[in-house]
Amino acid sequence: MTTDSELAFAHPEARAEASSTTDPRDRISLRDHLVEADIGAFQQERGHKQRLRFNVVVEVRPAPAPLDDDVDRILSYDKITEAIAAELAAERLNLLETLAERVAERVLAEPAAMRIFVRIEKLDVGPYALGVEIVRSRAEVPVARVGADGAEAEVHPLVVYLDNPAIADPGLGARLDALQARGLPLILAVGLPDLPRPVTGHKPTQRRIDLLAIEQNAWSLAARDPRCVVVATRTEIDWAMRRGQTVVWAPSKLVLDAVDGPQGTAPVTLALWLAEAMAATAIVLHGDVAIPAGSRVPVEHA
Repeated sequence: MTTDSELAFAHPEARAEASSTTDPRDRISLRDHLVEADIGAFQQERGHKQRLRFNVVVEVRPAPAPLDDDVDRILSYDKITEAIAAELAAERLNLLETLAERVAERVLAEPAAMRIFVRIEKLDVGPYALGVEIVRSRAEVPVARVGADGAEAEVHPLVVYLDNPAIADPGLGARLDALQARGLPLILAVGLPDLPRPVTGHKPTQRRIDLLAIEQNAWSLAARDPRCVVVATRTEIDWAMRRGQTVVWAPSKLVLDAVDGPQGTAPVTLALWLAEAMAATAIVLHGDVAIPAGSRVPVEHA
């Protein structure tokens, strides 16, 4: 078993693999890319180029099929080296942290890029290497709203998964009161109802049936409390979040439309995917549910 200490000094490839979910993404990597640059906050570093070593891993959404051995259908490695060269050429920087952030932002602007690990090391500061490593993803671009003072502030919701006993609990209202007291927009997610449903033996159609069954359960929850409004689109969710409202997620549209969406219909996996997509502050799980490995959002058990 790899320890946290080993991972701390491992190549970003190992860190990406260790933090992947049960449905990991494809990855491309750049190893030991050396460039010279004038960078640094100290006076003795100014006007002198020093060697920088870049190690970068990018998690990407699957390439469209058929690939046809066509380079235009993939995220090219050149996009990584070009991002590094462009940011170094843009202006002189003091901090590796700033450079890493800008390289990550530029690469994540590529449609195929979903998450990036960037490690940059200075090789000429002494008999050692000094460096920084960051991890950034598309999920870290939260909804923003404008406050009364005219300033824009990020909005990070709380995603709450309710199992069927929690939905049927007479104390549901009090539970929602306690969640709302946190002062965060609430996105409620539910699982499959305790009812029989058709079994087709055909994965695509079964997936749709299961998602629709989850939506039936969402409407059942909405009937229990007037604060719970069922929503299906990202626009509806964003609108509710900006107003601090409580919504219940009907997953079919977002899941089926997502290019990089979750596989299968395991309800907790869907809820975790939504929490990541919405840059949630945490996901709260009500009930005895298994958590898939590699959650990128803090998990709380109610």
